[in-house]
Amino acid sequence: MTGRLSGRTALITGAGSGIGERVAQRFAAEGATVVLTDRDQQAAERAAGACPGAVAIRLDISDEDSVAAGYAAAAERGLEIDVVVANAGVQLFGQDAPIADLDLEVWNRTVGVNLTGTFLTVKHAVRAMLTPGRSRPGGSIILTGSPTGLNGEGAAFTAYSSSKAGIHGLARTVAAAYAADGIRVNTVVPGYTETPLVTAISGNAEDRAAIVSRIPLGRPGRPEDVEGIMVYLAADESAYATGSLFRVDGGMTTL
Repeated sequence: MTGRLSGRTALITGAGSGIGERVAQRFAAEGATVVLTDRDQQAAERAAGACPGAVAIRLDISDEDSVAAGYAAAAERGLEIDVVVANAGVQLFGQDAPIADLDLEVWNRTVGVNLTGTFLTVKHAVRAMLTPGRSRPGGSIILTGSPTGLNGEGAAFTAYSSSKAGIHGLARTVAAAYAADGIRVNTVVPGYTETPLVTAISGNAEDRAAIVSRIPLGRPGRPEDVEGIMVYLAADESAYATGSLFRVDGGMTTL
């Protein structure tokens, strides 16, 4: 690797598996000190084992006290957060539904994690990056979006699609508000990505084949397909990019 993130410290939510875990590994390989957070402490610790010098912290993004404590724990270790990847989220397959059939409890659980949880992650990231006396002002915040928040791809998933659309809007708003402070905020939109969780809950092989048939590149995404754009947005070469949305979806949203 090229050491593009040498000297930086990155906090990643949902880093115990899937995209978050893969991004943490790539960031560490690029020279960053990585703080892996997950509401499953054991998963975070297991993933941290593959990242030299990494720290694992339990963090539930839907609970502000937990989020604040996670950032405080990093600060207590002398870590100055330069990059935050707000990656944690949920999709309640089998419960999320078209709006006429959607239970309020499912809506609240989904929005509470995906949108409110991202809000809390970003809120405390900005506070950390505005701390007086930092050796490196500003920072990069990267949110994980979804094609379902851009078009009608997830019409059967009202809560999930709406929460992801809200994340896209949140990124633009925060980017505009804090650009003068050197804080950049961008969104990465992975397409249908085969992680163990997605494979387990997104239906049978026939259902997955139907999804892949709508992807111009002809295959599902892999966690490693997302890591490169994450490194770019964390590194100096993206210094003029903020408020932007980067699609890594195999062309799904071009149709």
